[in-house]
Amino acid sequence: MKTIELKQLLKDMSLDEKIGQLIQLSGEFFKANDISYGPITKLGISQKVVDLAGSVLNVAGAEETRRVQSHQMKVQPHHIPVMFMSDVIYGYKTVYPIPIGLGASWDPKLVKEAFNTAADEASAAGIHVAYAPMLDTVHDARWGRVLESPGEDSYLNSVYAKAMVEGFQENFENNNGVAACFKHFAGYGAVESGREYNSIDMSISNLYQNYLPAYKSAVKAGAKMAMTSLTSLNGVPSTADEKLLNELLRKTWGFNGIIISDYASIYELVKHGFASDEFDAAHKAINATVDIDMKSPCYANSLKKLVADGKLNEEKIDESVWRVLSLKNELGLFDDPYRGTSIARENKSVLSSDKRELARKLASEAIVMLQNKNDVLPLNKNEKVALIGPYSTDHSLLGMWAVHGEPKNSVSILEGIERYTSNVTAAKGTDINRSREMLKKMGFPNDEEISKVISDQEVEHENNEKALQLAKKADVVVLALGESTFEAGEAGAKTKLTLPENQLNLINEISKLRKKVVLLVISGRPLVLTNVIDKVDSILECWFPGTEGGAAIADILFGKANPSGRLTMSFPYSSGQEPIYYNHLSTGRPVDDSQHVGRFVSKYLDAPDAPLYPFGYGLSYGKVTYESMSLDKNVMTHAGNIEVKVDLKNDSDWDCQETVQLYLHDKVATIVQPVKKLIDFKKVAIKAHTQKTVSFSISLTQLTFFDNYGEEILENGTFTLFIGSNSRDCLAKDFTLTD
Repeated sequence: MKTIELKQLLKDMSLDEKIGQLIQLSGEFFKANDISYGPITKLGISQKVVDLAGSVLNVAGAEETRRVQSHQMKVQPHHIPVMFMSDVIYGYKTVYPIPIGLGASWDPKLVKEAFNTAADEASAAGIHVAYAPMLDTVHDARWGRVLESPGEDSYLNSVYAKAMVEGFQENFENNNGVAACFKHFAGYGAVESGREYNSIDMSISNLYQNYLPAYKSAVKAGAKMAMTSLTSLNGVPSTADEKLLNELLRKTWGFNGIIISDYASIYELVKHGFASDEFDAAHKAINATVDIDMKSPCYANSLKKLVADGKLNEEKIDESVWRVLSLKNELGLFDDPYRGTSIARENKSVLSSDKRELARKLASEAIVMLQNKNDVLPLNKNEKVALIGPYSTDHSLLGMWAVHGEPKNSVSILEGIERYTSNVTAAKGTDINRSREMLKKMGFPNDEEISKVISDQEVEHENNEKALQLAKKADVVVLALGESTFEAGEAGAKTKLTLPENQLNLINEISKLRKKVVLLVISGRPLVLTNVIDKVDSILECWFPGTEGGAAIADILFGKANPSGRLTMSFPYSSGQEPIYYNHLSTGRPVDDSQHVGRFVSKYLDAPDAPLYPFGYGLSYGKVTYESMSLDKNVMTHAGNIEVKVDLKNDSDWDCQETVQLYLHDKVATIVQPVKKLIDFKKVAIKAHTQKTVSFSISLTQLTFFDNYGEEILENGTFTLFIGSNSRDCLAKDFTLTD
């Protein structure tokens, strides 16, 4: 539709129709296959509001979306099509590793490809907008939603933001792409105590330096939508924060797309104590330029009265409606309301062999080898393998937010291993979690449902005994343990980050057999593994690896793939260290290099101050050493760059993928700076018994920081560059910046 026609359409619409375009309802209102998560409340809206609703939440599938679209266009006076929006966070039917795992690949090119193929599947199923990427920087593993984030570093998250948005929208114009809706704006990953929906309070410098860059990268990449956070930032709920949304996001950054509330977050302005009632909440949200009210009655029941009472200018509503209509037009919905979707196209697109192969490769690159004592891995195909644990044969490897994925389509760990050897036996050993109290909090509604996932005591004893008997006969024991699907994700905050007690007991019993033991950790967050590292030989952090997870794990176990994953979130030594992250600020009394000794330095009495495994950490079957580091000059001026080189050497028999990480420390600044911050990286192939030189160019933009007014500052002075295989183990060189 031409712009002039779109403007005429807006002019012809009644106020009720306009308000309808700003309302999003989920599938139960349309008798559709709604799969929305979250509290279901009676909104108290009329059938007329349903008929005029402009978008639909979490309804997918060619047949259903075509049916709902056809009906809604009939009852809408101007026959305006609806937009279908859904969670496609790390895949649609073909599910890739969870985003914290995607981050661990350090492979933005491959991640872009994954989001491109996810868009192909989703668009074939009738989805127009994907609620992704989630770009909240995460420092606290107690927060369940770290599952959805690429990690703890703002620079790396910015790189992924660009890749993910471009992947979703690359084929936008030919109906094979979807609109990207980045979230949660802003700073949601910093909720206090790691508790879901909690508040955020931070300095402006911290906000601009560590939390905003990834969102800004998504805007620069052309993201069509933004979703507000469910929480308050520095005392103002994000869903009604005019300075954050209108001043910063729209005016300063130039974002002209749609802003949508998170689930019921406009209504929750009342619960925050920021709005007096639904009318006040609606007024404040639309003044902050929130265009769409997701699953709350506020816009539906308040906007018309606000206009009638003279409290709201209808032009404000027109601005939001124009943004909604413009995206619908950009999607081509006025020309083809079904956007080329069909059952035939959907069947051809989903779970195709090429998508499965990509999922397998990404899952392999996402796996991080944390430990490999005595080179127990890779396994020999002739060894007798006992595969033990609740994830041995379970297909539930997708994670909580793969809402469209089906476990039945995934490759289990046993099925993956059986592709390499028939010399394997499997036993459950124990349940994933045996705490009834925990399962109730996860959302299991009653004792009957809990009993389906918890074995009675006699069966549990039999499961353990069978596992021990298989282990005794094996050459190597592979333990497939971890978190439950519903233990990590939204509303999955925890204070204890260890494996459940029943799983720890199983590890203890297996370790007494003096067998070679490999631990596979299936989780949605970093866990505390301090109490198990001495009881197993090798540890692979597999995350929730997705549709081809079992195949990818087997590829690593048997050496078809050499582990190359590197952590993008620190693994704590103890839960009490959280939040813990590598790029913390310098302190006047550091545990190392302080003028004070003994007690009066920044440390814990009962644990190290450092994490168990640092940001950037990961092992491979080969060993790449960092031989030397050099700068082309020691003084940098504002007119030029500095070139830095590092020589790598691979003395092993393995071809390796090495992620070379470049960090910076500003030694003296008017705002105290991090001890290190990532400014660049390169993932390079280095063949067995070869050497390679890797170079970086340092520019002025990499030396800036933000002050407490949100201004970007560049100051002359001395800087330290670090190059290494992780944030801890680095070579270092100083240089000076002058005019």
